[in-house]
Amino acid sequence: MVAVDRDLAAFLDVLEAEVGASPHTLTAYRRDVEAFRRFLAAQGVRGWDAVTPAVARRYLASLHGRYARGSVARRLAALRTFYRFLRREGRVAHSPLRLLSAPRRGRRLPAALPHDAVAALLGAPPLDRPAGLRDRAILELLYAAGLRVSELIALRLAQVSDDEIHVRGKGGRDRTVLIGAQAQAALRRYLHEGRPRLARGEGDALFLNARGRPLSARAVQLLVDRWVRAAAVQVRTTPHVLRHTFATHLLDGGADLRAVQELLGHASLATTQIYTHVSRERLKRVYAQAHPRA
Repeated sequence: MVAVDRDLAAFLDVLEAEVGASPHTLTAYRRDVEAFRRFLAAQGVRGWDAVTPAVARRYLASLHGRYARGSVARRLAALRTFYRFLRREGRVAHSPLRLLSAPRRGRRLPAALPHDAVAALLGAPPLDRPAGLRDRAILELLYAAGLRVSELIALRLAQVSDDEIHVRGKGGRDRTVLIGAQAQAALRRYLHEGRPRLARGEGDALFLNARGRPLSARAVQLLVDRWVRAAAVQVRTTPHVLRHTFATHLLDGGADLRAVQELLGHASLATTQIYTHVSRERLKRVYAQAHPRA
């Protein structure tokens, strides 16, 4: 299976170099391809070119019932991308996946916190310790700028100015996000009073842990969990829920969908349009104001 391992390594190198895939994306592709490889080994299939459509169908059938439809669809998409690479490199003549259909994904509406829950959460971290100043600034930014966790932990000092942040998003796309007065104040206080007491060297990462090192994605998840419990927020809340809440509250306030797309860093407007399904309060207000018999 040495050649198989080399094919996977070459594929991941191409994703990183040509597509600009993030470490998280590379890990997901590796996991999905290696799971398929283990299935092939159990079936006695050696080599990517020995996979037939029947074998591919058996693999897809083995996933149903064990994984959610979205997870199955993602695995199939990863394998299709991998086989496109193999065809380009002349390693296979055809993709055995070309006739397979991905399971239809159910639409999952984004969760969004009510305004009072957001206020309670953002006010939970105390401001008398460096970690509290850092956590307040992080929560404010997640909500005020709609950042992904990967974008947040990658921030460097030079990317932050008074009222905006320059972000490198998915696919290497750059964008500028605006931050409001309260987020500016929280970030300014962290930079002046909190970060200097956490820093242990000359690193330029914006958010640091107690050892002076860049904060990890897991650490951000844990600190959000901690302050959700402290604020007694009853809605299941993750960093990504705060991103959803950012978008939903903007639309509820009358923001243009394309403006929200730009702020979120979505490549396609179709991705942003899911928020129109949860922005009911805005629809009610528009109806009440516009319809003559409302």
